[in-house]
Amino acid sequence: MTTSIPRIHQDQPALTYGAALDQAEAAVILLHGRGATAHSLLPLAEALPGGKIAYVLPAAAGNTWYPNSGFAPFATNEPYLSSALAAVGETVARLNAAGLPNDKIILGGFSQGACLASEFVARNATRYGGLIAFSGALLGPLDTPREYAGSLDGTPVFIGAVDRDPWVSAAQIRMSAEVLEKLGGAVTLRLIPGSEHTIRLEEVEAASAIIAGL
Repeated sequence: MTTSIPRIHQDQPALTYGAALDQAEAAVILLHGRGATAHSLLPLAEALPGGKIAYVLPAAAGNTWYPNSGFAPFATNEPYLSSALAAVGETVARLNAAGLPNDKIILGGFSQGACLASEFVARNATRYGGLIAFSGALLGPLDTPREYAGSLDGTPVFIGAVDRDPWVSAAQIRMSAEVLEKLGGAVTLRLIPGSEHTIRLEEVEAASAIIAGL
């Protein structure tokens, strides 16, 4: 029996920036954090490489991808989490239909959006253009079994965070880096001393290098 996923997030309008899809040579999907909007990531998109790069900024219903901590048991965030993952999958499929293969698509985000992007990539492991996680980690409790199928096949992965972030622990960040590396990702982890939950210039520069690499 097939279980239908509620369309909580899938039909929300996405913000686009940069190259038109029919002219783009690569695309970057950026997922916003809890309580934010797609527009909140527009300054980030503007700071990243331009040219023939299309930026797609999906929006969560109610400005939140899932209601509880991303590191709580998965069931506590359903059906919102499944809907959010499906929304990301539909965005990737839309880019594929526009002629962009997965290895020309980078997924990324900040905070809750970074967690969602990381979990999507792990659950749908293949060769992507990259994964960029600003202050985010794989979802679920720290001791969650991480039995993901597939291989990232050298996908560039950047994870940037501070070691005393009030929302995501250094242990969660390190675990994510280890799991994504075991999945075949080329992982760069930058864990910076501090406690400010934000995106820093050096992280933008690291993300820009991955995007420019496409």
